[in-house]
Amino acid sequence: MNVSDKYRSNWESYWRETSDSEGEAIWDCDPALSAEPHSALLLPHADPARTIVDLGCGNGTQTRYLATRFARAVGVDLSHAAVEHARRATPDDSVEYQQLDLTDRDAVRALHERLGDTNVYMRAVIHQSEPEARPAVAAAVAELIGSAGRAFVVELTSGSREVLRRAASQPSGPGPKLQRVFHHGLKPADADDTEIPRALAEAGLKVLADGETTLPQTEFLTDGTRIDLPARWFVLAGA
Repeated sequence: MNVSDKYRSNWESYWRETSDSEGEAIWDCDPALSAEPHSALLLPHADPARTIVDLGCGNGTQTRYLATRFARAVGVDLSHAAVEHARRATPDDSVEYQQLDLTDRDAVRALHERLGDTNVYMRAVIHQSEPEARPAVAAAVAELIGSAGRAFVVELTSGSREVLRRAASQPSGPGPKLQRVFHHGLKPADADDTEIPRALAEAGLKVLADGETTLPQTEFLTDGTRIDLPARWFVLAGA
């Protein structure tokens, strides 16, 4: 299966209307708060000499950090506009970017054939995917890591819904970055807490380590509190 035209167009419109300014996307936090601590959790289990593929790379902020910790980094995203953002922000050839639909099995398999078994970094992709697409996204992780690679997957939990509800129901309304997420029909924290572990297991992925964390955002409540969304992380191996 492939993602719906509506889902694809929602992401294209979001990234087309997002500027190149750092932190303009609500999830575009400093790598010191995201890819850096996540790499520290992944590296005890993963070979840094392998390529790492950042699934759902957006404008490539985290991908560029991953390129400093692994032999090579490749960022992929459903949105052509996101990939163009990432390329503009990476003036050298330290990172490769390409458009990729993770539900397109043939395209994912072709990437694996080109790169071999890779490591994977995937931050907050399954929870906002269309429900029928989530198993295919998990299967893409399994395809790319093969038997030798390792994956770091972090996804929002149901507790994020309450944080987002509070952020949206402030007297002044949601902040402009969150407002744009809703305006473009994106659905954060849409999966329940049992669905993601089940999808990973059904894809043949084995949990080597896991834990609870938060995903810091680039927007704040009116009282100055940063929006930090509850999440769960997994370090995964193939079957």
